[in-house]
Amino acid sequence: MTDVSGVIAAAITPRGNQGDVDFGATFELVDYLCAAGVRGIALFSATGEYPALTFDERSRLIYLAVKRSHVPLLVGVGSATLDVSVALAREARRAGVAGLLLPPPYFFRYQQDDIREFYLQFAAQVGSDVGSAIFLCNIPSFASEIAVESALHLLQTGLFAGIENAGGDLEYFARLKPAADAQPFTLLVANDAIFTRARSAGGCSGAISPAACAVPELMLALDRAIVSVDQPAAARLDELLQEFLAWIDRFPQPAAIKAAVGQRGLKTGPLPVPLSPEKQKKLDEFREWFQGWLPAMKELSVTSV
Repeated sequence: MTDVSGVIAAAITPRGNQGDVDFGATFELVDYLCAAGVRGIALFSATGEYPALTFDERSRLIYLAVKRSHVPLLVGVGSATLDVSVALAREARRAGVAGLLLPPPYFFRYQQDDIREFYLQFAAQVGSDVGSAIFLCNIPSFASEIAVESALHLLQTGLFAGIENAGGDLEYFARLKPAADAQPFTLLVANDAIFTRARSAGGCSGAISPAACAVPELMLALDRAIVSVDQPAAARLDELLQEFLAWIDRFPQPAAIKAAVGQRGLKTGPLPVPLSPEKQKKLDEFREWFQGWLPAMKELSVTSV
């Protein structure tokens, strides 16, 4: 299996004026993230707005992005049904992705026995592939939560390579870590607010980071500081990250991430749902703040290397 560790950028999905996927803008984003030095790129995560994309759009973009990217590509195969997730996974594997990111089905809330059955049937239909392993995705803000007990049950089957957890509870990782040390399987943090604490605690081998799509140099510098146990540098960089996230959290996901990516000179396209006039004004304030914040972030990211 391809090593999945370090900072993996959770990419937005640029859209055209008619709401269709902007493939050219996506390729430019892939080039930008590869040049920045991220260890991987995750397409069709919650940051990539996967529920808003058609099967054909996702399938086509997978094939083209795999050819474009110079780093491993992880692909979200979440959907509303088992059948669609299986079909997406098969397309992704044929394209040669490094890993499959599978959240529980969206919209309806499911109980834990049904969630476990969903994952077991997915693994049975998709099968085991060392080249593109399956990762559980716990994204409780957007889909049914995978309880720790269910995650342990599934991970100990050996059918899954690991789990990305976007919940904000560090105890979740603490309870999984002993099993991960024994098996092993991969733990990834997918919540930037607890990135520093989760990585510093030693329970996570990497992160699928929405912030890394907009400010990859900050997340990479922070990760290096954590790995090298440079606590003063990590504290300074984490302070910058928390300032950025405080703005991000004022808007529906991923509106502010898209705005920040746009401020880096990349095309993002319109939001799928318009913001209120008050929120749009606040987003303009964010853009102005971001431009003033960016030089200090770049300087500290460079000097902390």
